[in-house]
Amino acid sequence: MQMRKLNYAIFATIFALTLSSAALSESESAIDTALLSSIAQLQKGWAEVNYQSQGDQQLEEFAVLLERATALVDANPQAAPAYIWRGIIESTYAGAKGGLGALKFAKAAKADLEKALELEPEAMSGSAYTSLGTLYFNVPGWPIAFGSDKKAQALLTKALTLNPDGIDSNYFYASFMRSQGRDEEARNFFLKAQRAAPRADRPLADAGRQKEISEALAALDAK
Repeated sequence: MQMRKLNYAIFATIFALTLSSAALSESESAIDTALLSSIAQLQKGWAEVNYQSQGDQQLEEFAVLLERATALVDANPQAAPAYIWRGIIESTYAGAKGGLGALKFAKAAKADLEKALELEPEAMSGSAYTSLGTLYFNVPGWPIAFGSDKKAQALLTKALTLNPDGIDSNYFYASFMRSQGRDEEARNFFLKAQRAAPRADRPLADAGRQKEISEALAALDAK
């Protein structure tokens, strides 16, 4: 979601997640089976809508996903992964929607990701840091919204310390470096993201992210 241009060229993913989109880490092993199953369904649904749908159909499907995520948060108000995935869906929906109307969802995503950090900062390998950092560098700054490159870098750097080899943490840090004109640093992190181990339970999300990485590297090579 290049919210500063109010479209979804870079953010088509959160992170990972991105963010972002990330697999559940071992720290989530104590979460009950029903919640894990619901999170997995949201992950799968997000990848399908994000990478396989377009236009009005995509917006409609994101709206349905958001309703499902909200029901999950309501049923699990102390579960950080539920807030993370609602935040990811809200931010991606904002990017797909575009325009000033997208800011409502970007702000809602910010609140959800901040809540996740309050509950469990390292949940899902630090995905809340990745997704919130990506929001900060894609939305407009004051007085329109809350964008801040300084906060983005701090959050994305923290995400890398928690998940140094992750596809999303490296991809979104690379995207931020690229937005700052730091192309060689961006290239190095895109290449690291490209080498990330595939996630057995996230084949569609990985395929979509690898396509974005290849496109970003090609764009850097063409400069």
